[in-house]
Amino acid sequence: MNRAPSARTVYLRLLRYVTPYWRLFALAIAAMVVLAATEPAIPALLKPTLDGSFVDKDLDAVGLMALALVGVFLIRGLASFGSAVALSWVATRLVMDLREELFAKLSTLPTRYYDHTNSGRLISKVTFDATQVTEAATQVLMVLVRDSLALAGLLAWMLYLEWQLTLVTFATAPFVLLVIRYFSGRLRRMSRRLQEGMADITQVVEEATKGQKIVRTFGTREFENRRFHKVANAVRHFQMKFAIASAASIPLTQFLTSIGLGVILYVAGHKSAAGEISVGSFVSFFMAMAMLFAPLKRLTGVNSRLQQGIAAAISVFSMLDEASEPDTGTRTLDRAQGRLELRGVGFRYQEQADWALKDVDLVAKPGRTLALVGPSGAGKSTLISLIPRFYEIQQGTILIDGIDIRELTLASLRRQIALVSQDIVLFNDTIAANIAYGRGAGAEPERVAAAARAAHAMEFIEGLPDGLGTSIGERGVRLSGGQRQRLAIARAFFKDAPILILDEATSALDTQSERHIQSALDTLRHGRTTILIAHRLSTIEKADQIAVIAGGRVADLGSHAELLERNALYAGLYRFQFVRHERTPASGSGVV
Repeated sequence: MNRAPSARTVYLRLLRYVTPYWRLFALAIAAMVVLAATEPAIPALLKPTLDGSFVDKDLDAVGLMALALVGVFLIRGLASFGSAVALSWVATRLVMDLREELFAKLSTLPTRYYDHTNSGRLISKVTFDATQVTEAATQVLMVLVRDSLALAGLLAWMLYLEWQLTLVTFATAPFVLLVIRYFSGRLRRMSRRLQEGMADITQVVEEATKGQKIVRTFGTREFENRRFHKVANAVRHFQMKFAIASAASIPLTQFLTSIGLGVILYVAGHKSAAGEISVGSFVSFFMAMAMLFAPLKRLTGVNSRLQQGIAAAISVFSMLDEASEPDTGTRTLDRAQGRLELRGVGFRYQEQADWALKDVDLVAKPGRTLALVGPSGAGKSTLISLIPRFYEIQQGTILIDGIDIRELTLASLRRQIALVSQDIVLFNDTIAANIAYGRGAGAEPERVAAAARAAHAMEFIEGLPDGLGTSIGERGVRLSGGQRQRLAIARAFFKDAPILILDEATSALDTQSERHIQSALDTLRHGRTTILIAHRLSTIEKADQIAVIAGGRVADLGSHAELLERNALYAGLYRFQFVRHERTPASGSGVV
């Protein structure tokens, strides 16, 4: 079991993100040093001012000290403004850099990572955790530098005035450190649980908003309210624990420190009454001692923000340290001919002992269509997920044009493949932008329109207010299921890849739309390899070859007519589909 990294290791790694902006960061630190240096100057100026006015009656010296005091506060104001602005710039850049790195990491994580991690937790890392991290890298550091120097300066002035009395202050230091150490661990644990709770809130909100039609239809609004209350209350619970620990550490520290300061004040007062210390020295010493409380309070309070930031950094770095999907290939293909071979392919999911696929041998030739049929759970979708290397095979080889796909770079491999799955993913953008996904404004309008016509999507696009420029909303909510599916098919046409994978791509189309798509697919097949999982009778009948998948193996292979004659499983599936097709001719649905 891997040990969690120490707070020091995490913090030093976090500070490396500040390195690119070291000049501005150094400017902020320098301004803080100036600010801290002026802290003991205030009580230091009081000594000659009071002694000059009450003892020496030197009014000229008093005037000079008054001007010096104004100058000190002017310098403090400029230093405070400079450090705040510079540090805010660094902090916002740090948040942006972390979020960009996290977002970039999302696209490289293997599919298996998404299989075991809910989307709410991922979103929370990018939005919530990244913000928490900056507190530790910038604001906390500002307090540590500024107030540590201020504390040291004030103590140095007190030592100069009355070193014996000042040493009493250090007697309480070990007890203060013990308090800080105890609360540090507790604050970090509460911060980690708070982050997990925020991820749960994000998950519940995301599911409820995406599934709002189901929530209303099934009348589960109260159930969802209770579910949200549970996670929201858990977050409140951890927030209160964090607040209690944070609030308790400050007065405890101050109480321990005040014991020493109280002793100092008592002795100093007696020394002043006995004439052993001047009025100016006494007031200066007393003010320096009083001024210790403000930086001490901030230094004690910053511990909670530091632990919160470190817990967030651990969460962020744990995701950044996840292994990316392997991309060890070195070869590239400009455009494959499209010959696809599976030789003895075996695969099983990590959490399962049984093989999802075993000893699979298949060949798909360019310009031909290979259909995969079989009962649910037979391994059809798993098989097509192996071709773009969403998962890595454990046995056998998959080849494109005789080249092992593991020898190809992922970018080159996936450039050869267009995928239309049953889970249609569209983006909150225009129809044209979804068809030419990733091309942006650089996409040729003629190609976009041609892809839409090929998918028979122009029939409904031309009826929309802005045509191809119509915004479709989140996940295409403003379109029907069939329209969304045709856009996804148009996107595959636009990519113009030599290998086309269709995973139940026509499942949401009515009979008439399916005929249009089938006609388009017939045109698209020329010079392309098509791997097809379909529930539709017409699509399967026209495939050049049909592989019957059962129990993770290829049970039979042949044409529609051959399989009907010799394969009982295929014939049974076909009869079931045919009966449903006859009973519901309008929908044309079936199960294969």
